Amino acid sequence: MTYSVTAGAPLSLNETDTVASVLQNVAIILATRRGSCPLYRNFGLSMECLDRPMPVAKTLAQAEIKEAIETYEPRATVVGVTFEEPADMPGRLIPTVEVSIDAQ
Repeated sequence: MTYSVTAGAPLSLNETDTVASVLQNVAIILATRRGSCPLYRNFGLSMECLDRPMPVAKTLAQAEIKEAIETYEPRATVVGVTFEEPADMPGRLIPTVEVSIDAQ
């Protein structure tokens, strides 16, 4: 079964259900800028895609999101990453990640 997580979605912390916990962790990865967590500086996304042409930014962001989720949430497997481009905010990408979960 696959699940979708969108960046900026409301977070509920301290999930006890495995699936909800994994989805929560994926949402936290999407919301965290690398270097912003004290004592865990490599956690999150580096934002190297900022100020790049849109096709380049999408490709960089997809690769980085997939790598970060594989590294920091091994129970989730990235199936795909898509982006919403809001018409009222040109140049902004909002990622939605589709993951499958190994809930053993």
